Amino acid sequence: QVQLVESGGGSVQAGGSLRLSCATSGRTFSNYAMAWFRPAPGKAREFAAAISWSGGSTKYADSVKGRFTISSDNAKSTVYLQMNSLKPEDTAVYYCAARHGPYYFTELSKYDYWGQGTQVTVSS
Repeated sequence: QVQLVESGGGSVQAGGSLRLSCATSGRTFSNYAMAWFRPAPGKAREFAAAISWSGGSTKYADSVKGRFTISSDNAKSTVYLQMNSLKPEDTAVYYCAARHGPYYFTELSKYDYWGQGTQVTVSS
């Protein structure tokens, strides 16, 4: 089992920044690809960003590309999501997810473990 705990959410004005953290425990962090998802309005969770278990490869949804940066720290067993130039449409609960294996996917069904989520609210 892998436990994921997100933190760093909060309220910010448009144009501001936040950094989300996802601390993991239970298994070897470096054996897992990690991702962040967020619900689209009226829809299920959608892919936002992902990182391979080596940290050498990342992928972003078009809606966040150029504004968000995903990174990982194996020594701390933590993955981060740096969010800059935030927009009101970024408002959502952000969920951290993990899957065993080197590669990430954009489909939420590919992920085995999920955190409880952290709320991000961006006001205009």
